[in-house]
Amino acid sequence: MTAAAMTMRPERPSHAKRNLALLATALLFVWAAVSVGVDPAEILELPAGLALVFYEMFLEKGPDWSYLPTAIEGMVESLQLAWVGTVIGAILSLPLGFFGAKNVSSGVVSSVMRQILNAIRAFPEIVLAVAIMIPIAGLGPVAGALAIGLHSVGTLGKLTAEVVEGIDSGPVEAARAAGARSLQIQRWGVLPQVLPEIIAFWLYRFEINIRAAAVLGVVGAGGIGFSLQQTITFHRYELTGTLVIVVVVATIAVDTVSGWVRRRIIEGTGARRVTGEPIEHPEMIETAPAGTERP
Repeated sequence: MTAAAMTMRPERPSHAKRNLALLATALLFVWAAVSVGVDPAEILELPAGLALVFYEMFLEKGPDWSYLPTAIEGMVESLQLAWVGTVIGAILSLPLGFFGAKNVSSGVVSSVMRQILNAIRAFPEIVLAVAIMIPIAGLGPVAGALAIGLHSVGTLGKLTAEVVEGIDSGPVEAARAAGARSLQIQRWGVLPQVLPEIIAFWLYRFEINIRAAAVLGVVGAGGIGFSLQQTITFHRYELTGTLVIVVVVATIAVDTVSGWVRRRIIEGTGARRVTGEPIEHPEMIETAPAGTERP
């Protein structure tokens, strides 16, 4: 290769595909906005409307702190709904996720299970509550918890299957070579690899379910959402402001604690555990005489 050829600049890449993709995205957005009847004037009025709602909730009269016990009670019920639904989803999604993983299940079973999980995940919690759970269990927290749990099965099952498909095959081959049966292989070769990440997914799903529980109260499925719906309907915005503050504070607190627990689970307790270096307790270390080396 000549020196001139080596110093030549590479050809400028073509941006035609990128520009076409951006144009198609813009046209799709315009088509969707026109189809659903989005009025640009209403969008421009949105900041003023939000400012008015904020003023009525927090500035005109201020939050009604005498309503705080009722707000906390509703929030506790929402937390209970979210926790029960998360536990239901975690218990059911773990085996279903293993069935949906292609590397530990047959191709037909995996494909069928993936489609079942997709079908469950296609319906949001509020639709599951209104269409299925409330007619079965009636109005109240039971319907909300079951709706949250069913939707969590679809999401957690898919995530579990994807985590299982990314495992290291070494422990599985070692368990198989040792004569382990199928269930033992899953227990000792697969589960220890994926369990920390799966538990982290469970905790993250709990955070999402708290928000879902607050929404489900609007349709009579229990939780603080019912109080929100009632106070907004009767224009008791000072009560709504109290409820909103409780929801925000509780959500931030749960997110903070859950995030810390997730990091501890995924990252471990310290660098020595990661490197495999034995952890010595200070009381176990013998004091060596001066000038000598510890083994």
